[in-house]
Amino acid sequence: MDILNVACTRAKKTKIMYVANLSYALLEKYLQMVLKLDFISYDSEWYEVTEKGRVFLEKYSDFSSKYSEFESEMQRMMFERETLEKLCMPVKSVASRSGSLRRRRN
Repeated sequence: MDILNVACTRAKKTKIMYVANLSYALLEKYLQMVLKLDFISYDSEWYEVTEKGRVFLEKYSDFSSKYSEFESEMQRMMFERETLEKLCMPVKSVASRSGSLRRRRN
C-alpha cells in the first residue's frame, strides 16, 4: 500500500524506500512484486502507479474500511454475548442467601 501510495505522484526508488519505511532488500523484493502485478510502471528513472494499481488502491481502501467496521461490530457483539451469558448463569438459591444473611446478623 505504501509503495503504491508514494508512486501515485511519481517517485524515485529512494523516496519510496524512505516513505514506505523499507530496507533496500525489502524495497527491491516488493518493487519487483508490484511491477510484476502491473500495479506500477517504471521508465528507467521514475516509478508511477498504473490504472490497475489505482483501482487496487481504491478497492483495498474500501475493503479495509468495511473490515474495520466489521471488526468493531464483532467486538460489540462479543461483549453483548458475554453479557447475556453472565445473565444466564445460575445464582445461589434464595434460601441459602437468606440463611447466610441470618448468620451474619447474629
